[in-house]
Amino acid sequence: MKNFVQPFSFLTMNDIPEVGGKNASLGELISTLSPLGVMVPDGFAITVGAYRSFIVKNSLEVPLQKTLNRLDRKTLGNLAEVGKECRKLISKADWPSDVAHAIHEAYQGFIEEKGKATFAIRSSATAEDLPTASFAGQHDSFLNVSGVKHVLEAAKKCYISLFNDRAIKYRSDNGFADMQVGLSVGVQQMVRSDKGSAGVIFTIEPENGNENLIYITGAWGLGESVVQGAVNTDEFYLFKPALENQGHPIVYRSMGSKQQMVVYGKSEAHETKWKETPVTLRDQFVLSDEEINLLGQWSLAIEKHYRSPMDIEWAKDGLTDQIYILQARPETVHSHRRNITLKDYKISTKKEPLLRGKAVGRAIVSGKVRIVKSLADGAKVKAGDIIVADITNPDWNALLKKAVSIITNKGGRTSHASIVARELGIPAIVGTLSATEQLIDGQIVTISCVGGDEGLVYDGKLKWEEKEVELGAVANTKTAPMFILADPGKALLLATYPNKGVGLMRMEFAISNSLQVHPMALVKYDELPNDNEKKQIAALTRHYADKKKFFIDNLAESVGLVAAAYYPREVIVRMSDFKTNEYAKLLGGKFFEPEEENPMLGFRGASRYYNERYAEGFGLECAAIKRAREEMMLDNIKVMIPFCRTVEEGQKVLDTMAQFGLKRKQHGLEVYVMAEIPSNILLADKFADIFDGFSIGSNDLTQLTLGLDRDSAIVSSLFNEKNEAVLYLIKHLIKVAHTKGVKVGLCGQAPSDYPEFARFLVENNIDSISFNPDAIIRGIENIAEAEKRSKPKMDSSLSF
Repeated sequence: MKNFVQPFSFLTMNDIPEVGGKNASLGELISTLSPLGVMVPDGFAITVGAYRSFIVKNSLEVPLQKTLNRLDRKTLGNLAEVGKECRKLISKADWPSDVAHAIHEAYQGFIEEKGKATFAIRSSATAEDLPTASFAGQHDSFLNVSGVKHVLEAAKKCYISLFNDRAIKYRSDNGFADMQVGLSVGVQQMVRSDKGSAGVIFTIEPENGNENLIYITGAWGLGESVVQGAVNTDEFYLFKPALENQGHPIVYRSMGSKQQMVVYGKSEAHETKWKETPVTLRDQFVLSDEEINLLGQWSLAIEKHYRSPMDIEWAKDGLTDQIYILQARPETVHSHRRNITLKDYKISTKKEPLLRGKAVGRAIVSGKVRIVKSLADGAKVKAGDIIVADITNPDWNALLKKAVSIITNKGGRTSHASIVARELGIPAIVGTLSATEQLIDGQIVTISCVGGDEGLVYDGKLKWEEKEVELGAVANTKTAPMFILADPGKALLLATYPNKGVGLMRMEFAISNSLQVHPMALVKYDELPNDNEKKQIAALTRHYADKKKFFIDNLAESVGLVAAAYYPREVIVRMSDFKTNEYAKLLGGKFFEPEEENPMLGFRGASRYYNERYAEGFGLECAAIKRAREEMMLDNIKVMIPFCRTVEEGQKVLDTMAQFGLKRKQHGLEVYVMAEIPSNILLADKFADIFDGFSIGSNDLTQLTLGLDRDSAIVSSLFNEKNEAVLYLIKHLIKVAHTKGVKVGLCGQAPSDYPEFARFLVENNIDSISFNPDAIIRGIENIAEAEKRSKPKMDSSLSF
């Protein structure tokens, strides 16, 4: 029995040659991480020795090898024929009596010890779940199997799957000799996630490789729906330092539609079936905060044990509410990728997209749509086409290699389509919901995955610019290049660019896009008239009895995702800087905003924060920042106050913040002020006494210095950041600020557009310059050239 069957608890990673990567990993998890509380369903492995005995006693090695020798490994033109013959040979073979006896004894022993159970029968190849080759999805698994007869049938089907067309091709592509790869089979107790939930975890952010974050996805029912990418999942991002220090680790979450779920069937073989997810479940997250935290702690422990980023499957038993780790394998894309170049893309044609979904990869491509419903449609796919499907599956891997992109209706970033796209190095857009309905076979489309989280599909072939940047060649500058960031969804992508952090995060973008509701409409929700806008607010905040908490939680997570993406680099968050006419456009806003003749110079910025019209709304902003800094432990967040007209007003704002629990210097909090009004600069020494730094807003500073409306076409020719008066003020501010020991940065387009403006800033020793994302590379080049000419003393600690 020992040669043919081994309990998981006896196994470690040293046993890969005998039980394969998947089973060895399960044994390792049980034997080493169970003491830390990590729960793993028990079971046993049918060893590679059993597989070898099966092959030898049925005299299969020679005929299998002869059949495989006929494979045309250049064109794979006869792959289907060769694979079919191999599978036929194994299907006709019988279990050796000693192997069958060993499996029967192991099964009965398990049932006697644990009680009645059903099992997942999983393939575990000796070349599987390795750091260099995942073999994910190449071999078959079977769920909800009970009775030793059905276990033997499923295990034999696992042997047959070793010669699936996709598995043969994968071995060929990765240099594995067919007959040298052995197969073990895992017999693992099923978790009743058919009545609970299941999903996938990456201990490194899967799209951009950010190591600060753990990424968890999940859906209702068995995990097959998530692994196949057949549903749009719930998603959670966890910040590792908060996990390690007992903070609140969830820095961002989004609710997926979770349209379908996989549950147990009722046939004799206990097969599984798909069904529509009840509406009430679709509108719930699959995990509570406590459960997410627990999975995060376990994932961190698993990553530390393996000393590698990991790809993990989890499941929650709906009968017991117990959560389990089903398997763990090394992540094989980002953990071994060493980016030395960065392609910068920019679409030059302005057009509305046809479809939106989740972006995988970073590129823009164009090609013909090929709608694929099954492998029967494979013949029409040519090299350079874009495959459009409901979902993809491992049988399609050879087909997907022809494509320049993949678009699916369903799935998330852990779906099969996403994993294959990353391995192939092509962009994909998943979870579009209706790609197969809205796109037409043969239609030319352009897909863009360069906008961060969101992928866009456009009709026709658009024009775009493409520039390859050697990251090793990007200069290391003394003056810190930073980002101007509006969309939190782009943070993970942009954090991979050369940068020193975020010099300006515009809070109002997160409010208008993610929250959509005026803060005071949430503070005074019960006083709102029962009109259509209140109904919209009620729908958006339906999960919150306390409407104010909706604002705090969602804003904290928008800021938190950005801060976690850049950690430990600083992220300077500007408190909301809408004008009254912009605030009025938010849901409920018209009840709280006055009408002004000139909103640009009216009730905006600092003047709002302590005013009774908005102070309670500002309190929600402060609560969100406090939560992100103190509970999520994102102490790299700094706060910036916009449009602060007088020193006295600045002190009022700081006092108001302190009343709301956000006190300057407490827990290391730094508060900056925008220098965009001449008074900020003329009284810079006094502003520097109450603030920790300045950020020059060159647009407002220019218009207020020159006394012109930058939006007026009549006087627009006078708008010039390089005007002598503007330059004088900037130079004066930098000098005074440095004398007072505080930092100065500038946010604006001019340093990237005008090399001479960048040179002026560098020569006057500005500390940082923040650029829009599409201008940062050009901006760094301008800084580097300016520093070269002025030869400032370099700071070696500022390496990228």
